[in-house]
Amino acid sequence: MFPFVAVQGQEKLKKALCLCVINPKIGGVLISGEKGTGKTTLVRGLEEVLCNTKVINLPLNITEDNLIGMLDIEKTLKLGKKQFQYGLLKEANKNILYVDEINLLGENITNKILETVAIKENYVEREGLSFSHESDFILIGSMNPEEGELRPHFLDKFGLFVHTQGIKEVGKRVRIIKDRLEFEKEPIKFIEKYREKTKLLAQQILEAKKNLDKIKVSEQIMRLASKVIIEANAQGNRAEIILIETAKAIASLEKRNYLNAEDIKEAMEFVLPHRICERKENDDSFKNNCQDIEKDKNLDNDKNNVNDDNSENAENREKNFDNKEEDIEDNGENIATNEENDEIFQIGKTFKIKEIVNNKLFDEKKRKGYGKRCKTKVSMIKGRYVKSIKPKNDIYDLAFDATLRAAAPYQIYNEDKNLKIKVTKENIRVKVREKRTGTTILFVVDSSGSMGAKKRMVAVKAAIMSLLKDAYEKRDKVGMVSFRKDRGEEILKITRSVDLAKKKLKNLSTGGKTPLGEGILKGFNILKKEIKKDKESIPIMVLISDGKANYSHYGENPVEESLKIATTLKQEKIKKIVIDSEEGFVKLGLAKTLAEKMGATYYKLEDLKAQELIKVINNNK
Repeated sequence: MFPFVAVQGQEKLKKALCLCVINPKIGGVLISGEKGTGKTTLVRGLEEVLCNTKVINLPLNITEDNLIGMLDIEKTLKLGKKQFQYGLLKEANKNILYVDEINLLGENITNKILETVAIKENYVEREGLSFSHESDFILIGSMNPEEGELRPHFLDKFGLFVHTQGIKEVGKRVRIIKDRLEFEKEPIKFIEKYREKTKLLAQQILEAKKNLDKIKVSEQIMRLASKVIIEANAQGNRAEIILIETAKAIASLEKRNYLNAEDIKEAMEFVLPHRICERKENDDSFKNNCQDIEKDKNLDNDKNNVNDDNSENAENREKNFDNKEEDIEDNGENIATNEENDEIFQIGKTFKIKEIVNNKLFDEKKRKGYGKRCKTKVSMIKGRYVKSIKPKNDIYDLAFDATLRAAAPYQIYNEDKNLKIKVTKENIRVKVREKRTGTTILFVVDSSGSMGAKKRMVAVKAAIMSLLKDAYEKRDKVGMVSFRKDRGEEILKITRSVDLAKKKLKNLSTGGKTPLGEGILKGFNILKKEIKKDKESIPIMVLISDGKANYSHYGENPVEESLKIATTLKQEKIKKIVIDSEEGFVKLGLAKTLAEKMGATYYKLEDLKAQELIKVINNNK
């Protein structure tokens, strides 16, 4: 393997890996970054540095049987009793488990790894087997964020996070090329060249591990760690514990038996990036906290700070309350103006979509479509083999391995000497497969005068544009219907074209009355036609409106008309989401009533950032 110490650059990643080895309580490291930055090379090269520790690679196509263990068919056939065969989790015990492209790992494998990391044991309950064994390992994962993100609860299991980037300096890049060519030409000679540096690093890690238990953590350091985590708005108490454990490893590596503020500061760079929910960190306040510790000052000033904050918040709330009536009047003026004059809002700043891949099965319908968005069962003999079941009707797609395991314990009773293995009907198992398929997402947007208030359309356009870019990668289809004045209009046909979508969205104007019923019907009819053309795609309608209909083609009460139309769509096999854009001091809640009549999931726009519109769609798959 290419020597760990010979890798140019990526010093932060090297240190993170060493810290995890020194103190396994940290909980492993997640490496995120662009392709070709040496992520995998460094992890695999780590094995040469460690003593009595191996790097166990977990392949993406591993089956659950090979991961957790399974019935040992050979021994079971001989003994007539069920015998257990260990899986990869046994081999990983007291070692490093490395998963390259961990964000592409199957859900069932991910869930088992999560369970094992939490309890440090592998429990197996299947096929009549009940077995457990210790499985305590350091989890290291690497991923390219362009190919999808990890689920939040899996992300939090990693103690440290490092983002890698390619080296920009020409000289260092040339050095990398020379080293690689030299290694490929004479690998043994190249490894020997770095033998002494490898031994030196191994000795440093070994000494640091021995010194770890001698590290003393003062109460002031604990208070600093807690303040840092609160400032970062990280959830739960795991973050400060990992922060302390990381700081201990840093101090131990530097041959100290105490912690200081600089250790906490350096540990923050590894522990916080994937845990910050909302960036509230303040460098000045952190420096002040560090100075307090160094000068041995009293850190108990929380009450005064809270009182000051409360007084300021109360004053702000009072001002906001006093301005409610003015806001209502302004909104009324904006609506009146927009009904007379159309207004075009620019597309807001697009963003990187996170957590858009939904790992749950969307429904039980078997589909043949192609895509990358969500998982579905398939009727074809294609797709990932996830488990086996007893056949309900005709036997197809035989699960040969599961069938043998089911039959193996009973071969001791096989009296037919001409048969090595006797398989009965009760032993037959068939495969259950799943694959990813695309979705068709149609936005039905209220672009009447009320949507011009406070530029809500800017956020909506940004969300749609961002979703469309992601849809291009995931092979989804996206369309858009706008309703205003006296009709609903298809402004963006079902498409994957980013350029066409951008042009249409940019020219979308707001103003006029709200023909809500017309918009809903227009969107439904478009999706109905799309379903006939593409029966394998999953249709989703996202309605964004305040529910305040004020125009009807048929002379009825506009609100009652829209509720009547919504009721007729309740039984249709289309997923429906209503985003309530109503604002102001007095709220009528018409959009919520509309969602109930339509059988849709309801959300308030005021509780959602533009990015979270994407998450709403995925939560309803």
